[in-house]
Amino acid sequence: MQITLSNELTKKLEERVAQSSEFPSVEAYVQYVLEEVLKQTETTYTKDQEAAVKERLENLGYLE
Repeated sequence: MQITLSNELTKKLEERVAQSSEFPSVEAYVQYVLEEVLKQTETTYTKDQEAAVKERLENLGYLE
């Protein structure tokens, strides 16, 4: 798969990678970022956990 990025974004990514010793390339950094984003969206809760979160939000006044 090939993904095209704007020149501005590519420059920012190159600068970020140059400042880090953690990532050997822009591709490695982009892959890491995308994996982290996907992890955040894949979080699943049991019904009990979901009920506890809703109860907590109600107690804090965020839900009615």
